[in-house]
Amino acid sequence: MQQGAYIGPTLFIKGEVSAQEPITVAGRVDGSIDAPGQAVTIEAGAHVTADVAASEIVVAGTVKGSVVAETRIALRAGSDVAGDIEAPRVVVDDGARFSGKALVGNPRVVDLARAS
Repeated sequence: MQQGAYIGPTLFIKGEVSAQEPITVAGRVDGSIDAPGQAVTIEAGAHVTADVAASEIVVAGTVKGSVVAETRIALRAGSDVAGDIEAPRVVVDDGARFSGKALVGNPRVVDLARAS
């Protein structure tokens, strides 16, 4: 049984998706996906042209945009990500494609008062 929100393969969403529950994308999203504290799964065959931010992100489909996770990003075999990724942990399966910059590990803390 599916838990959380499901964006089916025939759905096309243009705009901002914001959720307080897990999201599974099997269709198409253009815009942004923001699910703090939640998991976002982008299934094989899904097309996401959006910045994605969540606690955990699993990509098996196509993403064009930044992918930022609080805990973990997993790029599955057959996935195609074009954009920067950032997370404390990143898993890249054999057969996954990625082009962009990766920031892995604890993010740097910048004291803005000292930087100016």
